[in-house]
Amino acid sequence: MKGYALFIGLFLGLNCFAQPTKVVNKIVAQVGDNIILLSDIESQLLQAEQSQTKVTPAMECGILEQLMVQELLINQALLDSLVIKDETVDYEMENRLRILESKMGGRDKLEAYYGKSVTQIKEEFRSKIKQRLLAQEMESKIVSEVTVTPKEVANYFNSLPKDSIPYINMKLSFQQIVQYPIITKEDKKRAYDQLAEIRDLILTKGKNFETMARIHSQDPGSASQGGKISATKGMMVPQFEETLFKLNTGEVSEIVETTYGYHIIKLISRKGNDYTVSHILIMPEFNAESSTLASNKIDSCYTLLKENRITWDEAVLRFSNDDLTKQNRGIITNPISGDQLWDMEDLNEVDQQIYLLTDALNKGDVTQPSMYIDIYERKQGVRIVRLAERFPAHQANLNDDYALIKLAAENDKKQKTIDKWVGNKIGNAYVRIDKSYESCDFRNNWTKTNQK
Repeated sequence: MKGYALFIGLFLGLNCFAQPTKVVNKIVAQVGDNIILLSDIESQLLQAEQSQTKVTPAMECGILEQLMVQELLINQALLDSLVIKDETVDYEMENRLRILESKMGGRDKLEAYYGKSVTQIKEEFRSKIKQRLLAQEMESKIVSEVTVTPKEVANYFNSLPKDSIPYINMKLSFQQIVQYPIITKEDKKRAYDQLAEIRDLILTKGKNFETMARIHSQDPGSASQGGKISATKGMMVPQFEETLFKLNTGEVSEIVETTYGYHIIKLISRKGNDYTVSHILIMPEFNAESSTLASNKIDSCYTLLKENRITWDEAVLRFSNDDLTKQNRGIITNPISGDQLWDMEDLNEVDQQIYLLTDALNKGDVTQPSMYIDIYERKQGVRIVRLAERFPAHQANLNDDYALIKLAAENDKKQKTIDKWVGNKIGNAYVRIDKSYESCDFRNNWTKTNQK
């Protein structure tokens, strides 16, 4: 069975949202006061099947042990008073939802798949994400001082059986220069005035708030539900929540500006930090002149680059207005791995267009300007992409893949550190495993009947 150290990261990936499924639920294990349900295992197995991974009994046992390890980590994190900020949970939640939306073809399809609104999805999985982040934080603390020397790296690689040396798929890295059309004061005023007119129709003409939300709101997650959002304090942006917590039930707010645009909010109910509201969102849209200006700037940048009148780094600083990449030479970070290198699987999930643009390029070549939509902030712009590196597929070796092999050696050492920690903790924890899993070949001796 493969190791589970650092596997907690899997639970924080795109598939942290369990697939909709109907199973006969029951408790299959208990660690301390925390229980593990059959549905927790079933959802992971369904994810494996969806990714065309062959499901085996050993895999089912492995998932159960990973979940039991997670509970040990969470218990210790609580004892050590580790804290995961609400903003961190919200950031992780939003990133995964946005990538899933892109993967599924939009928010409507995501909601149809789960049979729930995005707000309901957030409510259901927020606590799970927080727990898994807490487990990951505890795991990081346990292995924080683990390092490897060059000799250990070489010894680790040389100890691998020849048929176990990994085959490295093609890896790519990219840089970009993006021009987003500027939202002018006039654009903002146009959106503000539109919302002010809607608010006036509700307050003075008696128009129904929820009906107006269905017709006019530009929030794709709530408009079809009459703008309805049910959430807990900390889940929405600060300006939004600061406003709603000052409202009385049934009251409609003044216009409030957030990073998403302009809102009016109607408080439906509030109990402690939990609330239900309806809102109408109007987003400022750039005008045709701003769009033309952005395109012209990128065209000028492309011409200067092709004529070698400017270096790439100079062009990034001079022409890009993308906050995420401008100060990093335009490098596009892989949000799944956190690395600067991409493999094809990650590209297909996050930015399919980029491979099509660069497939025929040599290292250092740039694409012609093309339209671009940032899936995280849903902004439309124009960009140039540069192929920074292309590493062909090959069998790993110490010369070309030292950093990767070093990481594998570190993970192996961290695995052993986690194994030792788990073994020590099991002796002091109450553990109960359902009889249907007693035959599992666990890495650790969780019960007296599971002797190695």
